[in-house]
Amino acid sequence: MLFEPAEPPLPAFSCLLYSFVGRVARLPLPGFKMAASSWAVKSGLFAFRLPTRLRMGRTFSLSSSVLQKTPCLLWKLGRLNHVAIAVPDLEKAASFYKDVLGAQISDPVPLPDHGVYTVFVELGNTKLELLHPLGEKSPISGFLQKNKAGGMHHICIEVDNITDAVAELREKKIRILSEEPQIGAHGKPVVFLHPKDCDGVLVELEQA
Repeated sequence: MLFEPAEPPLPAFSCLLYSFVGRVARLPLPGFKMAASSWAVKSGLFAFRLPTRLRMGRTFSLSSSVLQKTPCLLWKLGRLNHVAIAVPDLEKAASFYKDVLGAQISDPVPLPDHGVYTVFVELGNTKLELLHPLGEKSPISGFLQKNKAGGMHHICIEVDNITDAVAELREKKIRILSEEPQIGAHGKPVVFLHPKDCDGVLVELEQA
């Protein structure tokens, strides 16, 4: 909380007197210095008081700018389920996380409906999903053509009601990349949101 002092500035005469006493205080005259300082304190020249009231027009708080109200939705956003990484060499990538970093990984799982092989890397509070193309029409193939070394493909966030989430997001003009939710790598319904509506990030929503 920031505020201004309630008292007005010292008058011109007091300012001159304040300067004079300050100069005297630097002179090598112990007795006179003590007398001058005592007089200045008793006269109130060096008295400082806290303001007796706050001027509401001059106050502000950071809490309103930091904390924002959550909109009332029919569904709730949950935890980050995983971050997906497209890789040109699935075996090499899996070996890096297992043998170099010491993480636990799953066996490769083919998902023909999505055109990918997946390997999950367990990280305790979330997971990494390694993606590799499966079939000629795999969406990961196009991604790897533009990004030869691979890279982050999408993030997956859980929701408590994917049907309500899809309906409400469509009302808000957020494009869904499929007509209906599809079954994802965890055997649960998932949808993908258009990256152009999500600040350039491909977002997957998964039923919790």
